[in-house]
Amino acid sequence: MILLGYDIGSSSLKASLVDAESGTCIASASYPDSEAPIAAPKPGFAEQRPEDWWTYLKEATLRLPAQARKDVGAIGISYQMHGLVCVDKDLKPLRPAIIWCDSRAVPYGKQAFEQLGADWCLEHLLNSPGNFTAAKLAWVKENEPETYARLAKIMLPGDWVAAQLTGEACTTVSGLSEGIFWDFKENAPARKLLDAFGFPESILPKLVPTFAEQGRLKASVAEELGLPKGTPVTYRAGDQPNNALSLNVFNPGEIASTAGTSGVVYGVSGTVSHDPLSRVNCFAHVNHSAAEPRLGVLLCINGTGILNAWMRRNIVPNGMSYVEMDELAAAIPAGSEGVRILPFGNGAERVLGNREVGCSLHGIDFNRHTRAHLLRAAQEGIAFSLRYGIGIMEEMGVSVRKIHAGKANLFLSDIFRQTLANCTGAVIELYDTDGAAGAARGAGIGAGIYRNTQEAFANLERLAVVEPQRLPVLDEAYRQWASIIQ
Repeated sequence: MILLGYDIGSSSLKASLVDAESGTCIASASYPDSEAPIAAPKPGFAEQRPEDWWTYLKEATLRLPAQARKDVGAIGISYQMHGLVCVDKDLKPLRPAIIWCDSRAVPYGKQAFEQLGADWCLEHLLNSPGNFTAAKLAWVKENEPETYARLAKIMLPGDWVAAQLTGEACTTVSGLSEGIFWDFKENAPARKLLDAFGFPESILPKLVPTFAEQGRLKASVAEELGLPKGTPVTYRAGDQPNNALSLNVFNPGEIASTAGTSGVVYGVSGTVSHDPLSRVNCFAHVNHSAAEPRLGVLLCINGTGILNAWMRRNIVPNGMSYVEMDELAAAIPAGSEGVRILPFGNGAERVLGNREVGCSLHGIDFNRHTRAHLLRAAQEGIAFSLRYGIGIMEEMGVSVRKIHAGKANLFLSDIFRQTLANCTGAVIELYDTDGAAGAARGAGIGAGIYRNTQEAFANLERLAVVEPQRLPVLDEAYRQWASIIQ
C-alpha cells in the first residue's frame, strides 16, 4: 500500500508517496518551483490565498507517478500553524488567510490576556492569546465586520485543505490548542476565551482525533488528482508537531528542530506546564490526551531561513547558490570576527515578548569585514537565537541534550548545524525525512496500517551525527549577541 502525505508550507506545498511496508519515500514533488508569494498590504501583515494552496496541491499531486497514485490507501496532512481561514457556509474563503508570521493581532491578544488574567490564561490555555488564531479573528471582527458577519467557520490551513479533499469541516485538539481555542484544565474548547472575544462556539469545526478517519476523498477530487475515490484522510497536524512526528519524537525529553523560513526547537513534555512569561508556547502534541499528557513546548524564531534567503537576494552576486554562500562564509572563523546579526526581521517575536525589533547588524568594521563575514554572522545569529530560546525551555525543565532534525534547509549547512551544536552543547542527529513523508507515515498510523508509532518509524534512517565542540570564541560571541537584545 502507498501512503500520501502533504506538507502545506508558506513557501511551497510538498507531496510525498511512501511505501507503507518499507517506509521508503518512492516519490516527492512540490509546487510552486519558486517561493510562494506572501502579500503584505500593510507593515506587519502577511497573507496568502487559500485557493493558491489548493492549486499548489493539485499541481504537486499531478507531478507524482500516475501508477503509484492509483495505489494510495490513506492521506495525511501537515500545515503551516496559527493561520486563520475564514469561510462561509459553503466552505469558501471570505478573505485571504492571515498566516503565522502576520503580527497585526498582537494588541488583541494582549487585551484578552489582561481581560482574562495572566493566571487564568497560562493555567488553562498554557499561553497568552498573543498573536495566535483567536487574536487574528478578533482583528477581523473589529476591522472587517462585513466579513465577520458572513463567517460560518474558522479553519486552520490544514483544516481548509482537508475540507477541499473531503467536504468535511473538522479540526483536532492539537489544532484548537495552536489557535489558543483549547482549555487544558477543562479538556474542552476554551469557552471563556470565546466569550471574551464574543465568538460563538459554532464557528469551530467539529473535533476529530489526530489519528483516525477524518473524511473520505470526494469522487470529483479523486478523479482530478488521479487518486482512488473514497481514500480516507487519516491524519493532520501543524507543521511543528508533524515535524516532531516525522523525526520519531513522541515522548517526554525528546527534541525536534527545523530551520526553514522560521526556526523551531520543539520538545515533548509529559506535564501540563507553561512559561510564566509566555515566551515559548505549549500545545497539544499529536499523541496528547487528558489521561496521558504530551505537550509540545515550542520555541519559534520567525526570522531564520528567511534571513539567509534575504542575504542571497541582496548581498551576494546574482545566481550564487546557498552552497556557494556557505563556502564563502566558511573562510571566516567562528565568531565572525566581531560581526553580530539579530535575525528578527520577520514580524513580532514571541521569544522577545512579542516585540518587533527587526533585523540589525552590529560590530561592522568597514576596513576589515566583507560579505563573507555577513554570511557567517547571519547563520551564527540564527543559531544564537535558537540558543537564547533553548535557555527558556531549560528553565521549564525541558532538557535539550540531543536534537533530531531532518537534513534539509539550514541543516544542510555545516556552519549552521555545527554552530548550533557548539553553542547549545547538544548532539544533533540528522535523519532522512521531511514533513510530507512524516504526514504519510502519520496517515498510516491513523489508518491502522501501523500498529503503533514504533512500527511506523522502525526504519527511519539516520544520516549523520554532529557532536558539539567547546569554542570559547563562540561562547563570547553568543554573550555579546545576547547582550544586544537585553
